[in-house]
Amino acid sequence: MKVAAVIPAAGQGVRMGTNVPKQFLTLCGKPILQHTLEAFERCGVVNEVVLAVPASDLDMVRELAESVSTKIKNVVVGGKQRQDSVCNGFHALDADTDIVVVHDGVRPFIQPEHIEASIAAARVDGAAIVAIPVSDTIKKVNKEQFVEGIVDRNGLWRMQTPQTFRYALLKEAYENAAADGYYGTDEGSLIERLGRPLKIITGSELNIKITRSEDLALGEKIAELLLEG
Repeated sequence: MKVAAVIPAAGQGVRMGTNVPKQFLTLCGKPILQHTLEAFERCGVVNEVVLAVPASDLDMVRELAESVSTKIKNVVVGGKQRQDSVCNGFHALDADTDIVVVHDGVRPFIQPEHIEASIAAARVDGAAIVAIPVSDTIKKVNKEQFVEGIVDRNGLWRMQTPQTFRYALLKEAYENAAADGYYGTDEGSLIERLGRPLKIITGSELNIKITRSEDLALGEKIAELLLEG
């Protein structure tokens, strides 16, 4: 079985409020993207990795990737939106790929066991997403910011990545979305449009996506905790 990972890391970090794209900010002295690549390097069932990055950073990322990973197949230019970046990475994969793992470049604390669990589920069910159940109280609020009522959180989950698919299914999903000019919030939404089932794999609260300055501060603490462990 051939398993490939596509890692989009083409964001500009607007919400972070820095001049440096968020994937290149450091945690415990290493770029966030490096932490992510090292997690996939440790995952024995992933055969190769494709990165999608800003055009201006191609050479720098290739150098970084080669220094920390033996699995880098290609580094491609990302697109205008995340879906475009993932699609660019997907098109760089060989057609004999069996399973495609899509993971955010700025989720540096993914653990190999969760990657492996999503791959195993996708082999059986076609599509699998790592997620965590909603534990906070959820309330519906109107446009004046007054509470209208409580939302039953039973059955509500927060989606994370990796999101993992059989190659042929993800290919069909992208072709369908492109034909309709549709952009989804994640790859799972493209599969849903096809009417196909999505299996949920329970993830971890530590698998945060670093998009804001407070996430960076929290990420530093998580990185320290994992290093100590």
